[in-house]
Amino acid sequence: MSGRVNEGPIQAYDGPPDYRKVGQHGVFPDMSHDEIERLNVLAQLNRHLSTRVIPGVKQAWETRALPAFEKANGRAPKDRHEVRKALLKDPAFQTWSALRRLTMEQRQQAGRWTTLRQAEELAAKAAALNAGHDRLELDPALPIPRYVSAVDHHCMPGSYHVERFEGDVSGGANYDHGGFATTGGLLGRFSDGGGQAVVRWVQRRLPDFKPRRILDIGATVGHSALPIAQAFPDAEVVAIDVGGPMLRYAAARAASLGVTNIHFVQADGADLSRFESESFDWVQTTMFLHELSLASMKAIFAESRRVLAPGGVVLHVEQPQYAPTMPLFEQAMRDWDAFYNNEPFWSTLHEIDLDARMVEAGFDVEELIHDGVTAVVDREVFPDAADDDSEDYGRKAAWRVIGARKATKEAQ
Repeated sequence: MSGRVNEGPIQAYDGPPDYRKVGQHGVFPDMSHDEIERLNVLAQLNRHLSTRVIPGVKQAWETRALPAFEKANGRAPKDRHEVRKALLKDPAFQTWSALRRLTMEQRQQAGRWTTLRQAEELAAKAAALNAGHDRLELDPALPIPRYVSAVDHHCMPGSYHVERFEGDVSGGANYDHGGFATTGGLLGRFSDGGGQAVVRWVQRRLPDFKPRRILDIGATVGHSALPIAQAFPDAEVVAIDVGGPMLRYAAARAASLGVTNIHFVQADGADLSRFESESFDWVQTTMFLHELSLASMKAIFAESRRVLAPGGVVLHVEQPQYAPTMPLFEQAMRDWDAFYNNEPFWSTLHEIDLDARMVEAGFDVEELIHDGVTAVVDREVFPDAADDDSEDYGRKAAWRVIGARKATKEAQ
């Protein structure tokens, strides 16, 4: 059988927008022409992989790798792990996987170069912006959980916590400005599509919900927390993360964008003892659970319920679980991040029973929430995720929601 895959007639290519359309703010890195074009090339390559190469990988699986497996074993694959191992032998998957890993590594190299060459200037800008308010609370003595300290998540040097000099914000700047290379604009001008999607969900599904106090766990640079704060200006938003440089950048970013009803605190979501029980109306995480150890996730679920007020809502936004109805090929493709993108907890998170974990944390089954959200932002400039029918198995701006609404005292 030939190693070539016939993908059919070439379709019109709807690539990502030019990087110059990305939203700017007061602590955003200055970028040269070449630095911009590096990210443009990577965004284009990522889009090509998702729209042109992945369909070929699927066809190669169905017409070549799967028949070979069945012939050799006398049966169909029993799980996603057997599918992945079979795909590893196929040149179509090998090519896609190698190129996808390359884009992640080069995205980090390009992003880090841009921020490191101006690290001192960025730190000075952040310090000046943060000097005008008291909405940043750092704790240099906070123990960094091993699930953060032991892993350079998605190939990001230093993960979320490494600080190379006092006042450093280069990690946050890299995370913020370089994400375009991976998403190609599908998260919007300010990479806040996840936060905007959650806001829209709450406004549509809970129109009478008027949260006074909101907790965002795993906030990084505030991509999700800021849209929530902007949509609920009368609420106090507390955004926590274990990474000091991320929060220092986040607070400066929020200040430069004029968002003032948000407080950034360096803290571990597994220990919310600084907050009183039933003191938040809404607890939120966005694409955070897959980076947790199981022990930390258990603690975060329990603490989230403790600090949640009666009638309050907890919402966890994530990629979909590996349900029995999900084809094994899709499960194997989605599992790529666990093996080749420095996301060691990804596979386990997406196969466990999150409902059971929520019940274990104290929620009743009747309180649980299941739904989906999709980013639809900056439609006039960026691609609309709702109209994007390609599937990148982990990159598409569409997520599942697992959450709960805590019963009121009357109902209890």
